[in-house]
Amino acid sequence: MRVHPAARDSDIVDPTPTRYAIRIHGHLGPMVVSAFPALVPQWHGADTVLSGLLDRSALYGVLAEIEALGLDLVEVRQLTQHQKSPRSGNSRSTLAPPWTQPIEHEGDHP
Repeated sequence: MRVHPAARDSDIVDPTPTRYAIRIHGHLGPMVVSAFPALVPQWHGADTVLSGLLDRSALYGVLAEIEALGLDLVEVRQLTQHQKSPRSGNSRSTLAPPWTQPIEHEGDHP
């Protein structure tokens, strides 16, 4: 077995959760959606988009669960802090598909 030295920056792990949108082909039913309690489902066309705050470990766990369930992963998108929903007045956000916009929850606003 070969041992590879750790990368110089391998000690740096960003534990800060980041907002992700994960697009899966098909409409997921309640039973499958329940496998992703940290994510909010939205249905767009023929796809389901799961979105929410995930740290790196949780993201890998979600991707492993998607694979284990045999779901058809279409896209994983990390949403930046600069992306706002069209309701917040950011006119640039209307250029992006609506499913890429962050989900606003009650209490997210000052």
